[in-house]
Amino acid sequence: RELLPPWLVIVAGLTGIVLLCVSTKDVPITPLRTKYGIVLDAGPSRTILFIYQWTTTKANKTGVIREWSSCPVQGLGVFNYSDSPQKVGKSLEPCLNWAQKEIPAEQHSQTPLYLGATSSTRQLNLTHPTLSDGLLAALKSSPFDFHGAQILSSPEKEAFNWVAVNYVLENFFKYDWRGQLVPSGKGMAGILSVGGTSAQLTSKVEEGNQAPKEGVRLQLYGQTHNVYTHHCPCHGVDQLRSTLLSLLIQ
Repeated sequence: RELLPPWLVIVAGLTGIVLLCVSTKDVPITPLRTKYGIVLDAGPSRTILFIYQWTTTKANKTGVIREWSSCPVQGLGVFNYSDSPQKVGKSLEPCLNWAQKEIPAEQHSQTPLYLGATSSTRQLNLTHPTLSDGLLAALKSSPFDFHGAQILSSPEKEAFNWVAVNYVLENFFKYDWRGQLVPSGKGMAGILSVGGTSAQLTSKVEEGNQAPKEGVRLQLYGQTHNVYTHHCPCHGVDQLRSTLLSLLIQ
């Protein structure tokens, strides 16, 4: 083998000496900050407070969250306090106080708080304004950042259920062996939601098929999903109970 030129050896040696003399220090890596959010799911029969947690990590511009904990509000749903509207705010206090202990105090003012109600409470503000005012006053007086209340339509509610199920099943994305987020490659699951008087079948409309007008369009994890809900009236729990009771009597 040929020997290296003397000038190259000298340059390499000087470079090594310079690198050894330069002072170095470890650059600390800033840990990902954990953030929190609160959602109050107000249905006709009950209300549940959910705390969600996430970091700045995103998958194709969509956040990656997880449910941290939950607190069922004692008593009936908010609509059942129409005869005693002063009690609706009191019913939420135990769970709101519990949430203050679960979330670090320095993040209370930065934690968004939402109230999502089903269509069964749509007339709440019209028929019982005192009750709705008391409910909103209790949320606004909390130390959290109240972002308002929203009445969910039936397609929106079922679309959110569809997102939740496929999120838990890791159909949107998954973690590879390195712990990084990658596309799942799996198909989307449809869901069957059975209520008191009807059932709803929610699924994704495949590409190439014309999406129904009453569908919901979602942009999640770099992909577009057209979600449609098919309503099946008279196929709810009440009808099932009546049918079973009739068979037992016969």
